[in-house]
Amino acid sequence: MGFGAENLTGKSRSHLLNLPCPLSNNHFLQPQALKAFQALQKSAVKNGFNLQPASTFRDFARQQLIWNGKFNGERKVHDDQGNPLDLTALSCWEKAQAILRWSALPGASRHHWGTEIDFFDPDLLPQHQQLQLEPWEYEQDGYFFELSRFLQQNLPQFDFVLPFMQTPKGKEIGREPWHISYLPLAEKLEKQFTPEILLNAWENEDIAGRQTLIAHLPEIFERFIY
Repeated sequence: MGFGAENLTGKSRSHLLNLPCPLSNNHFLQPQALKAFQALQKSAVKNGFNLQPASTFRDFARQQLIWNGKFNGERKVHDDQGNPLDLTALSCWEKAQAILRWSALPGASRHHWGTEIDFFDPDLLPQHQQLQLEPWEYEQDGYFFELSRFLQQNLPQFDFVLPFMQTPKGKEIGREPWHISYLPLAEKLEKQFTPEILLNAWENEDIAGRQTLIAHLPEIFERFIY
């Protein structure tokens, strides 16, 4: 499969098509993933759900904004229970680890590939409630629990998986019951992604904590990149 480094790191969207969505025209996926997701949406409709994307392709600049905002204390960083963390007393490496549990480095997000979708059902979201993308929304007593259960049972027939629900041993990434991945493409791209590709993507870019991240890059790949 021919897939360039710029596609892997979110610096190009030449591999993507627009996913029609009633809520936003800013969703993009690879053609094969798009077709599979639309088939999954039709199945969801038949079972009483309005399956919609909250996030699909995310470019490098967007992931950079998220990462730098969290590292510089301008965006919330939370623990596993959704409680905000105070990062001011932490070292750069401790801070990076807290962020990496829930947020990928710029250039290292699976959302760069056009194979990943964060899903929700706008019809199940209570009025005036903003989507949080936190585990409690998708678990028992959460408003997306029934949708989540339906998808867990039906994703395999559409070649989707939940990559951050059963991560391999040694990975310290938080559970994301809202994140599905189109496996036939994602598993190929996973194997192509390397530290060298990531470092090349960082050239001439503002990456908060860069020197600390580079010093710990082998450990980051081992613990936080999947």
